[in-house]
Order: sequence, then structure tokens, then C-alpha cells
Amino acid sequence: MGYRCIQCGFPIKTLYLQYSPGNIRLMKCENCKAVADEYIECEITIIIIDLILHKPKAYRHLLYNVINQETLKFQGLLWKLAAIFLLFDAYRYLILESSKSKSSSSMSYSSLVSMCCKMMMDVFFGNFIFLLTFFFMVKIFLHISLSVSRCNGILLGLLISCYFKIFLIAMMVWEFPSSVMFIIELFCLSSNAVALKVMTESSMSQCVWTCFSAYAIKFFFIQAHELMLLWKFMQGWNQIPFTLSLKSTFI
Repeated sequence: MGYRCIQCGFPIKTLYLQYSPGNIRLMKCENCKAVADEYIECEITIIIIDLILHKPKAYRHLLYNVINQETLKFQGLLWKLAAIFLLFDAYRYLILESSKSKSSSSMSYSSLVSMCCKMMMDVFFGNFIFLLTFFFMVKIFLHISLSVSRCNGILLGLLISCYFKIFLIAMMVWEFPSSVMFIIELFCLSSNAVALKVMTESSMSQCVWTCFSAYAIKFFFIQAHELMLLWKFMQGWNQIPFTLSLKSTFI
């Protein structure tokens, strides 16, 4: 991924010319004749505000002109972001589970093991289903040819656009209702759609449906798996009185 104009997304060779330290001239786009990247001279707070407001030009600046595969250690950054994403997702699951079991002051060993297994299923297998569905929809619905480098670029944009998960840190300090999780996930979905639109140049409605399908299938898969585990647990629990009655008859 090379540099892009943040206004129209047209590829450009360089963003600015530096004459001396602190003396630069911003380059103009050959396509739209506007300044290629005006965020170079802006403070980071303005960029963060525009990212929160879901402005596509702020996403182009971040995904193409700041994080560039040619100038950064791309694979290392990808693995670090993936690890941070999984940690935030695990913390989200623990918050939801703790809100469900607030009434019980102590947890047994079996319930703790069960919660850890469910968390691993939610975090790892759930996100695997999410990514599988996401790239399938990108391939079929958006008609994008996916190479290894293209998949890595889209995956990086997807991870970066989940920056709203950082607000989970606030839940370590202040107490919020569990409904805040839904709001954070909703913001992540919309941010993923904007990042996908910027990276694929597809329509916004197609990108929203692609991201929504991936989130929906992940949610239904996790819920279905939890129901299956609960059914197996109840089935095993119902067999205990039967085995006890058999032992009493033989004794």
C-alpha cells in the first residue's frame, strides 16, 4: 500500500517536500488538485476527533499515509494489534460474565474452568468465525480479489478500526452497565465499515452489510454453542439420579 490522497484516494508518490528541518511543502493530488494530506500539519487530537466522527479522509490518512507497509515492520505490527484485540475481547467477556454472576460472591473450581473454556471459545473460535465470514463476504459480496498482501492490509485496517475497544479500560475505573458493551460493539461495527469502504473503495451500504453479517454470524454461533453446552450439561445432570438409583438397587 502506497501513499494516497485523503480526499479522493488516488495513489501519490510523496506527501510533501522538505526543504529544510521544519520547512515543508504539502504536495497536491494529480487527480482532484487538492492538498494530498492536510493532516500532516494537524495535531493528533484533531485526527482522533475526525476518526471518532468516522470521516473517511481521517481513515485514509491513518491506514495509508501513517501505517504504510513499505515503511513499517508490517507483520510485527499486525501480530501486536491482533494480541491487543484478543486481550480486549477477553476482558469484554469477563466483564459480561461478572455482571451476570454478581449475586454469587464465590466461584467454584468447576464454574471457573467452565468460564475459562467459554471465554477461549468466544475469543478465539468466535473471532475465527468472524474473520472467515468477513473475508467470505468481502470476496463474494464486494467482488474483491484477495491476495495474501491484500488480506493482511484489510485485516490491519479491521484491527485498527476496532480502536473503540480501548474504552473498555474506563470500565476498570468506573462502573458502567453492561449495555455499554453493546454501544462499543456498535461503534466498532460502524468504524469497521468506514475502514472497509476506504480500503476497498466500495459503497458504504455494501460495507455495512458485510461487517454486520460477520458480527451477526459470530453472535449466533457463540449463542448456539453455549446452548449446546448447556443442553449437554443438563443431559449429564439428569443421568446422575438414574445411576444412583441403580447403585442402590444392587446394594
